[in-house]
Amino acid sequence: MGSGKGLGLCEAISTVGPSEFDVIKSLELEKLLEDEKLIENEEGAVLREEVLGRLDEIIKEWVKKVIVDKGISNQQLVETANAKLFTFGSYRLGVHGRGADIDALCVGPRYVTRHDDFFGKLHRMLEEIPEIEDLQPVPEARVPVIKFKFKGVSVDLLYAQLQLWMIPEDLDILQDSLLQDVDEQTVCSLNGCRVTDRILRLVPNVENFRTTLRCLKFWAKRRGIYSNVMGFLGGINWALLVARICQLYPNALPNVLICRFFKIFSQWRWPNPVMLCPIQHLPMGHPLWDPTRNVRDRKHLMPIITPSYPCMNSSYNVSSTTLCIIQEEFHQASQMCEEIEAKGRSLVSLFEPFHFFEAFRNYLQIHITAKNAADLRQWKGWVESRLRQLTLKIERDMRGVLECRLQPGDFSEKCKPLHCYYFMGIRRKQGVCPEEDEQFDLRSAVEEFKCTVEMYNCLKPGMKVHISHLKCRNIPDFVFPGGVRPRKSVNGKKRKRGEANGSSDSKRQKPVPDAKLEDKARCYDQNSSQSGASDRCNPSMEPSPSGKESIPKEVTKVEDDDVRSVVSEVKVSNVNVRATVAAALASLEELEPVELTAPCFNTAFTAPQKPVIRLQFTSLVK
Repeated sequence: MGSGKGLGLCEAISTVGPSEFDVIKSLELEKLLEDEKLIENEEGAVLREEVLGRLDEIIKEWVKKVIVDKGISNQQLVETANAKLFTFGSYRLGVHGRGADIDALCVGPRYVTRHDDFFGKLHRMLEEIPEIEDLQPVPEARVPVIKFKFKGVSVDLLYAQLQLWMIPEDLDILQDSLLQDVDEQTVCSLNGCRVTDRILRLVPNVENFRTTLRCLKFWAKRRGIYSNVMGFLGGINWALLVARICQLYPNALPNVLICRFFKIFSQWRWPNPVMLCPIQHLPMGHPLWDPTRNVRDRKHLMPIITPSYPCMNSSYNVSSTTLCIIQEEFHQASQMCEEIEAKGRSLVSLFEPFHFFEAFRNYLQIHITAKNAADLRQWKGWVESRLRQLTLKIERDMRGVLECRLQPGDFSEKCKPLHCYYFMGIRRKQGVCPEEDEQFDLRSAVEEFKCTVEMYNCLKPGMKVHISHLKCRNIPDFVFPGGVRPRKSVNGKKRKRGEANGSSDSKRQKPVPDAKLEDKARCYDQNSSQSGASDRCNPSMEPSPSGKESIPKEVTKVEDDDVRSVVSEVKVSNVNVRATVAAALASLEELEPVELTAPCFNTAFTAPQKPVIRLQFTSLVK
């Protein structure tokens, strides 16, 4: 078992090993992942390997054509012309599911350009391959990409142009020298691979990290908070948060890691950053996250910092509204975990979905259309990337009285293939007292948003966006699973708001123990009995009297204080931690007053009774 030393900004909270109970519960989580088909089968894994192998052959052939077409006469360069293919994201982390896309990076030499060669010659080569379909180049993106499907597998291909004449097959992508004299687009393209590989090196147990990350990604999708583009958290954000918990509990199994995840981050004092290692400064001139110098960085609400140079905030899209929603979900999950641990129940009940279309009385429907499938993909990507601006405009115009929540993902009708829908729930913010006959006119914010998205550089005829107000009862049936609207309860009343949020577990069934899981647990317990049986933790992960722990100096006796200590581990007033990260955040204490480091709230949300919100949408319904 790992000790956790040398990982993270401080020593581990607890290094005790798992108990037989923990093994059983963790195996139940693995069974849940298999039952939900979140783990790819062997056939899909083989297909992905075939696609990557064929793509690697294509880019090597492409580089050789480029060097011939450019008339480079150096025989050594011609013979050694090469490009290297890397993967990153969920596939590289080993947490991808069935149907997930592959994030790939092509690394090429200095004479192969992005504009003429990558989006020119390579794009034309891909067009000629019959197995490739839905080819969509996006050169104007912040991270330029070519999107396509290869034998049915979705691929996002980036390009990094290094200042090297030859690209060796054993190229180490983590070498900082590769970033010397490259453009910003190359830095951003390399960042995905470098961050992914760095994460895998900074976690003490990769398998426990993967299982925990799979579970938390599944939980986030069920709760409707998995989307970086809509202001929530995306795959890389969840990976960094889970990796930090793995550093703090290096020998814990997934069932314990999940509970500690919610316990720690429900108390985290944002905007204190989450970091896996100290920020690295190198004399290369690339911008990195530094609130001591960059005004924009000081405004970030939920900084989750990438561990490789140049360090960046991976969650800059998070707004004050989405931060409160995320914190609310963390608090509810933390309370559920405490109940589950106290009763010795399975964590499976934690994954109850958030019933978005039953949680609000009023909704906005964002309806987009295009003339063909290719235009719709392009238009949908643009509108989706701007939807979070609509929530900000509404909350601005309503002076913070209304709360908006986007539902991640799009919806479509089978009978209308060139139409796509997004939905936003709207309600009064908690604690705001309603006024008599109060109305909310959202037309100005909506019209401003429509003008913004219609300024799209690649706007084509037929690309339209329509926004309308819907009551809960008017939500179209196609948004529900199977196209069937859930029935009302026996007494004719709708589902209570608390149940829509998943806070009521009165109808949850206690899972039946699996005999096979118990047998596996006993085998595991026997095999690990020689590696510190006296240090195993009990179901609540509290250290035994004889257990040896490595805890920061400021930690006091009980585990709650341990958590508070780690929650404040990057707090600027903490002298011990400030010494640890002095090189990275030397004067951060000058930037964060007390009101910034205070938590948004101390207790979980309660849903008060809200009056019906009257919306003036007469001009938009037309």
